[in-house]
Amino acid sequence: MNIKKTLLFPLMAALLLAGCSEKREEAQKQLAMQKEENLHEVTTFAMDTVMMFHIYHEDGDAILIEVEQEIRRLEALFSITVSDSEIAQLNANAGIQAVDISPDTNGILTRGLEFASLTDEAYNMNISPIVSAWGFATDEGNRVPSLEELESVLPLTTPDGLVLEEDTAYLQEAGMSVDLGGIAKGYTADLVVDLLHEKGVTNGWVSLGGNLSMLGTKTDGSMWELAVQNPIDASDYVGMISATDQSVVTSGGYQRYFEEDGVIYHHIIDGKTGYPADSGLISVTIVSEDSTKADALSTALFVMGLEESLDLWRMEQDFEAIFVTEDGRVVATEGIADRFVFEGRDNDFVYEVVDK
Repeated sequence: MNIKKTLLFPLMAALLLAGCSEKREEAQKQLAMQKEENLHEVTTFAMDTVMMFHIYHEDGDAILIEVEQEIRRLEALFSITVSDSEIAQLNANAGIQAVDISPDTNGILTRGLEFASLTDEAYNMNISPIVSAWGFATDEGNRVPSLEELESVLPLTTPDGLVLEEDTAYLQEAGMSVDLGGIAKGYTADLVVDLLHEKGVTNGWVSLGGNLSMLGTKTDGSMWELAVQNPIDASDYVGMISATDQSVVTSGGYQRYFEEDGVIYHHIIDGKTGYPADSGLISVTIVSEDSTKADALSTALFVMGLEESLDLWRMEQDFEAIFVTEDGRVVATEGIADRFVFEGRDNDFVYEVVDK
């Protein structure tokens, strides 16, 4: 998702101080300088993605060091490419034995199973064998697997194959594997935001590979603004979301794909068919205070399609969504409509709002 962040530092002193214009101007300059001094930013690479942090705090540098250490700790638990991670060990011992897991690994696996149940397995962290068959999780390149190959691995993707206890986890059949790529960044963002709050950070944002989480507001009290990318044109966007103390996560087939024999195959797989989801959607954006849920649902709703997604939204109370459809519609749920500015008319998108 392309993010357009307007980081403004308006002159607030005039609202707080009386006196001549010269004194107000000086106070305004000093306030702006103080805010700039408390701004701390860093960019790093972890969990196979670029991560950016933008926070306001007098001890911001030290806090961001702790944040990066926390991310490295979680990466060492969750990564499927780190051979001694708990998830890699879980996969390596599939059909052999249970492995010991930490509270954080138990926590993320528990939530993954919850989302699989909530979405009728449209979110499925056990789908890794199918994803690998398409080459999206390997270094060997993408390919279209045969129907026979897909039929052979589909039984290995059932969430019921994961047996989860408080301090152990077990995949029941050889060939099963878990991949937390559709949830790990959201889960990590929630823990990072909790850490920042504990350290007294009240304003800022974190971006974990496009998973955006906002803390509070801008320093002038206004909401953060984020662009929802036009899935057809990476240089354009279909609208702007205003948010505070929420996460915004977008999934779309345009993010990773390959073409073979004139057919485009994207990376979001429908676990029921084994093929890239063909739901009539080209992107889904979720807005929620729960970044873990936003991460999982952005993928799940893309698989489910618009009508099933709206049925789920009407059942739940803790997320809003913006859908972009193949037939040129931008559909916003009513809870986000007053904070979403549609800007896709020039590209012939039609905007609509749905209610409960």
